[in-house]
Amino acid sequence: MRMTKIYFAGLVLISTGLVSCSDNDQLAKLEVRLTDAPGDYQEVNVDIQDVQIHVNEGEQSTGWQSLEINQGVYNLLKLTNGLDTLLGSIELPAGRVSQIRLVLGNNNTIKVDNQISDLKVPSGQQSGLKLNVQTTLTEGITYSILLDFDVARSIVKHGNRPYVVKPVIRAITEATSGAIEGTVSIPEATPAVYAIHESDTVGTTFANELGKFMIKGVPAGTYKVSFQPATGYLIDDIDGVVVITGIVTSMGAVTVVEE
Repeated sequence: MRMTKIYFAGLVLISTGLVSCSDNDQLAKLEVRLTDAPGDYQEVNVDIQDVQIHVNEGEQSTGWQSLEINQGVYNLLKLTNGLDTLLGSIELPAGRVSQIRLVLGNNNTIKVDNQISDLKVPSGQQSGLKLNVQTTLTEGITYSILLDFDVARSIVKHGNRPYVVKPVIRAITEATSGAIEGTVSIPEATPAVYAIHESDTVGTTFANELGKFMIKGVPAGTYKVSFQPATGYLIDDIDGVVVITGIVTSMGAVTVVEE
């Protein structure tokens, strides 16, 4: 794979198509959110019991993994005009997300002309509603998948038969954070590492036994990176570390001085 680098203020910004070479756990964070395009109904209530993600690490599939979600009934028509809700989140191995699956319970209803009727979701109550995602997660970055449920195109009724959902859902993926990585020149210093914006500590981590560190899930902005090494070592703070959404900012080698 060809590596693309952008040089900025002495730092290396690695594009989102790559996975960091840090020896920290190679994980990305993924949030799944739900929104809706308006439909001509009073309520459309779906009973969400599980959200599952299918991930491939290289050529290997890790299978379906469930998020920890807020189970329950969601009225899709309350999630219109830019509103959304967080269904759940999960930390996953960096790699390619191929599909997402919504598993629905039995308590699905629709309200029309002040009458509440059952809403049948044949596939969602058994194998789940499967959506293709096909996106790559980079280590240290936080991502959001927005499930845009098009109610107007998804609800079907024929004569006196019950309302049925034949879901039309767009899965929109975007990165919502960046990350900072580097390597201290003397691993034995084992420093705590802090990303500080103005007076707020936004993220923290520790260098591992090889001296490598990564502060994950850092919002875009300019940071001071501060180090607290073991006794007998000194590391100067580094100002002006720029973080861009979807990018891992590499600080390269960080000099450690023995007292």
